[in-house]
Amino acid sequence: MTKTVLFELGLEEMPARFMEDAVDQLQMKTEAWLKEQRIPYGSVKIFSTPRRLAVQISETADKQPDVEEEAKGPAKKIALNEEGEWSKAAIGFSKGQGKSVEDIYFKEINGTEYVHINKFIAGKNTIQLLKEFKDVFLNITFPKNMRWGNLDLRYARPIRWIAALYGDEVIPLEIANVPADRFTFGHRFLGNKTVLPSAETYEDVLREEYVIADANARKETILAQLKELERRKDWKLILDEDLLTEVTHLVEYPTVFSGSFQEDFLQVPEEALITSMKEHQRYFPVRNQTGELLPYFAGVRNGDENYIENVSKGNEKVLRARLADAQFFFEEDQKGTLEEKTAKLTRMVFQEELGTLHDKAVRVNQIAEKISQLLNLEDREIKQAKRAAQICKFDLVTHMVDEFTELQGIMGEKYARIFGEDEAVARAINEHYMPRQANGELPDTLVGSIVSIADKLDTIVGSIAIGIIPTGSQDPYGLRRQALGVLQTLQKQGWSIRVETLLDLVLSMYQELGLPTRPQEEIVEDLEEFFKVRAAYLLREEKMDPDIVDAVLAKGIQIYPVTLEKAVILGGKRQDEAFKPVHEALGRVLNIAKKADSNQVNPSLFANESETNLYAAFQSVHSSYQQAMTEERPEDALDELSKLTEPIHAFFDHTMVMDENDQIRKNRLALLKQIAEDITLFADLNEIQWKQQY
Repeated sequence: MTKTVLFELGLEEMPARFMEDAVDQLQMKTEAWLKEQRIPYGSVKIFSTPRRLAVQISETADKQPDVEEEAKGPAKKIALNEEGEWSKAAIGFSKGQGKSVEDIYFKEINGTEYVHINKFIAGKNTIQLLKEFKDVFLNITFPKNMRWGNLDLRYARPIRWIAALYGDEVIPLEIANVPADRFTFGHRFLGNKTVLPSAETYEDVLREEYVIADANARKETILAQLKELERRKDWKLILDEDLLTEVTHLVEYPTVFSGSFQEDFLQVPEEALITSMKEHQRYFPVRNQTGELLPYFAGVRNGDENYIENVSKGNEKVLRARLADAQFFFEEDQKGTLEEKTAKLTRMVFQEELGTLHDKAVRVNQIAEKISQLLNLEDREIKQAKRAAQICKFDLVTHMVDEFTELQGIMGEKYARIFGEDEAVARAINEHYMPRQANGELPDTLVGSIVSIADKLDTIVGSIAIGIIPTGSQDPYGLRRQALGVLQTLQKQGWSIRVETLLDLVLSMYQELGLPTRPQEEIVEDLEEFFKVRAAYLLREEKMDPDIVDAVLAKGIQIYPVTLEKAVILGGKRQDEAFKPVHEALGRVLNIAKKADSNQVNPSLFANESETNLYAAFQSVHSSYQQAMTEERPEDALDELSKLTEPIHAFFDHTMVMDENDQIRKNRLALLKQIAEDITLFADLNEIQWKQQY
């Protein structure tokens, strides 16, 4: 016989940002607990509202299945003493299995007889096991916990009630002095305390009390009402998925309403208006069918349609005050000059050892100039990059960004245009923050990309130079994300700049300023390893196998777009049967060349035709190979190396590399080392597990 099980933990209102992860944990931990307890069941469904976390388990068996196991013990020679009596080992084994020596039998395994016992474990009644389910709730982790009363328990919010039912039977358990019962609570204002007749009725009973317990159903309800509002008003709502999810976790019984604000506020940049509506008020902004922002908004009430007009008017009043602040900030921020605002950065600390934001802007300016020179840009573009770097942080002192931190860069771009800055400079101020999150939008413009990389390199090199290196989950300056942004921007722009060159030029600047506090060798090693790990991550995201990633990064990242291209090429070649002789030949060279002390070859010491031919073949392809690598044509470069396949195989077939003659041996090793140096310039092919692919 099976029954439905219900556990509901009633709490004070929880923050919406806690809910998604808590729901995922409850699902995972419930399934793991049921498996551990060997309780057969049908399915697990999770419910959540701001005031509850609940789990409903369908088709739960009334007891564990019985288990019959065969336990293996010591070998027969240990189980029996010389007199043929049971040893202490055998007696202890049988007792440990809840049996006696009379239950022992022997079974041969790989030619040796071992003690065995069959033991029967009767399944326990499910109702008894369910008492311990409270540990599932207690093991859910939250970003922040709190204590209440005189209890030692720390949890997201105080626990107010517990409903626990096995069919229609209450499961006896207690958490934080709150005993389980069959009661639950409806909507805080519209519903009442109510009885759950059985676990199956949970969702229906709560709906009668104005609670939609299923978060997905609540979300669909909100979305359907918003779509109906769009249709009725001929609007186009800005339906941000994150906001929709957040609102879902803020309400138990959603009802959509709409409101308006004065058209005068539309003179404020729409980003500020949208941010104020979304981030501060949890409203959905409105556009017309052509994409223009309209003076309306939609919101979600935690309640029914009664007095909905009053709700709209109240929200309009609150929003009016918010937008009036934004309008005031916008007008105030246009006073003064950009130079005055930039000067205020001297009072804003970036990092104690690295100085102020003004100091940072000066460094970014210098780095941007050096990158521009590496790219051989025209004077006009260099001036644009330097100007953008000089003023890229000015909007951090504005009222608007102080109030809406999400608008940093965005408002900088708008204000820069108002103050008459060049369009390229204005866009760069916004783009230099990109990507703002993992896999976020990257800079589009040349100047924006330069300043973005310069700013991120300053932060990364400066932080690591003074010993701030991300560990585990600790990355207060977002160095990992910024390093990924540097590599992704290099890839998007296709720049032929070695990552190591960029790190060297920034570190050299830091040394001139006397800022590093650690030995240079340590800093260089940490920086290169830090970026190498990020590059490996990105290559794996491109579906590159780990061994290919190791191969192309063996000599450092180098020019990242080319490194990615080499990885793609090798990924294709390892599937090509025709390339197998090539990788075998080049791999043999790399293996033997490790024994060489020098790469100085003396052709007069060649003792057979095969080494003469290999040397000639290498001389023939070396210059074209180097040219292909210099011109960033890795596929052509690998084709050139492939021409050495037959000469290499012939060399090893007819030549004893480790000749007894010291001079001949060293000369042959030197030849192989010259070839190996060209091969490793492409990749360390010995890192690749070629044979497993065939």
